[in-house]
Amino acid sequence: MFIHEHGLWTDEQRSRARELRQRLEREPLELVRLAWADPHGASRAKALSLPVFFDALERGYNINVATTTLDSAGARVFKSFTPGGGMDLPEMTGSPNLVVVPDPSTFRVLPWAPGVGWVLCDEYFRNGTPFHFSPRHLLRRQLARLAPRKMDLLIGLEVEWYLARVAEDELSDEHVGIPGVRGRALRTRPIEPGYSYHSETNMDLMQPVLSELARAYHALGLPLRSLENEWGPGQVECTFSAQRALRAADDFLLFRTATRQVCRRLGCLATFMARPALKGYYASGWHLHQSLIDGDGRNLLAGPELLSPLGQSYLAGLLEHAVPSTVFATPTVNGYRRYKPNSLAPDRAGWGFDHRGAMVRVLGGRGDQATRLENRLGEPAANPYLYIASQIIAGLDGIERSLKPPPRDDDPYSAERPPLPASLGRALDALEASPLFRRQLGEVFVAYYAKIKRNELTRYLRWLDETGTSDAEPTQWEQDEYFDFF
Repeated sequence: MFIHEHGLWTDEQRSRARELRQRLEREPLELVRLAWADPHGASRAKALSLPVFFDALERGYNINVATTTLDSAGARVFKSFTPGGGMDLPEMTGSPNLVVVPDPSTFRVLPWAPGVGWVLCDEYFRNGTPFHFSPRHLLRRQLARLAPRKMDLLIGLEVEWYLARVAEDELSDEHVGIPGVRGRALRTRPIEPGYSYHSETNMDLMQPVLSELARAYHALGLPLRSLENEWGPGQVECTFSAQRALRAADDFLLFRTATRQVCRRLGCLATFMARPALKGYYASGWHLHQSLIDGDGRNLLAGPELLSPLGQSYLAGLLEHAVPSTVFATPTVNGYRRYKPNSLAPDRAGWGFDHRGAMVRVLGGRGDQATRLENRLGEPAANPYLYIASQIIAGLDGIERSLKPPPRDDDPYSAERPPLPASLGRALDALEASPLFRRQLGEVFVAYYAKIKRNELTRYLRWLDETGTSDAEPTQWEQDEYFDFF
C-alpha cells in the first residue's frame, strides 16, 4: 500500500490510524473531508464516503495538482499542459495527480456539520516524493533543522478578524466571476458600531455568534484563551494558548475555515482580509508569539537579562531578514495598508520591550519562563505554514551567525531602522534577492511562489490602470478579491 510502501507515517500515526478506523466502525460518519492548504493558506478539501476514507488510510487519495497552480482569484498561472508544466519540471507536465495522505493525528468531527469528519493531509507525487510546493512539508523541513539542536518552536496565535451580517439573501450573477476575475463581494452590514474598545455592550451584540464559535473551537480541541471586541465595527480578536509550531499552524488553518463556516451558517460573514474597503474598517493583524524550548520544555529565550544570548541572536535574525520575510507574513496587495506610522502595526524592522509600535515586541524577560517574541508583522490572511517557516529561517540564521540585535526602540516610528516593504511588489523583490530564503526554501519554490503572487499583483495594477482608480484607500478590486476568499 502507498503509505506503507513509502514509509510516510510514524509509529504514532500508524497507531492513531488503527484507533481511528476502530472508532469509525463503531460510530460511522457520512463523509470525511480530506483537507490540505493551498499556497495562499486557504483550506481545500474533498469529501469521501467512509469506505473510501478507510482505503485512503492505506493508499492515500488522488487529487489534481491544480489547486496549487492558481492565484487568489483562480487564474491559471502556469502553462500546465506544456512540457514541464510551465515550470521546467517534468513531473508537473499536464496538471498531474498528486496523492494526499491523511495525518490521522489531525482528525476531528465537525460540530457544525453533523456526520462529517475532517482530517489534514500531506501531498506527495506518485513515487512517494514530498510535493515541492506543499506549505506543510516546507514548515516540517524547517522544524527538522531545530531538532539536532534539541530545540523546538512554540507558537501562540493572536488573530484579528471582522464579523459582519450578510445583507443579501441570495447570490446573483454579479457575484459570479471567471478565472482571474472575482465577482462582486457580498454586501454586509455592521454587527456593532465599533470604536468603543472592549465595550461589553457592543460585544454582547455579537455574543450569540461568539458563543457558537467558542463551542465549535472547544469541540475541535482548539486551545482558545479569549474572544475580544477590538477596535473597528465587528472587529474580533481571538487568542490561543501556545502550541508546538506544526500543531499551531494546523490549528490556524482549521480555526480560519471553521470560523468562516460557522458564521456563514448563522447569516454572518467572517473575513480575515486585513483592511476591507468598507467605511470605518480599521486594519486587522496577526501577531505571532514565539519562543524556543529545549527537550525538557524550558524556555531558551529566558535569561538573566531581558533575553538570553540565544534569544538575542534569534531576535537579531528576525530583524535582519524582516524585509524578505515580509511577503510570507503579508502576502496580499491589501495587507500593506497596515504598515503605517503611529498605528498598531509596524512600518520598520525594529524591536521594543512591551511596545506595540515595534515590529517585534519582547514580552517577559529576566528569567521569566513566559518570555517570548511577538512579531506584529503579519496579516490574518497569511499562510500559517509559510509565515512560521519564515521565522525559523530568519531566527536560526541569527543563531548560527551569533548576530546581536540593535538597541531597543522606545520611539519605534522615528527610529533609524530598515523600512518594511510598502507594497507586495517590493516584498517580492526582497524575497527574490535573498540568498538565505532562496537557499532554505529552494530556488524552485521561490520562483513558483513569486510567479503566483506577481500574477495577482499584475491583475491589480492592470485594474488600477484600466479604471483610473486611486489606490490611496482600499479599492473595490481588493474587496472583491479578498473579502470572501479569506
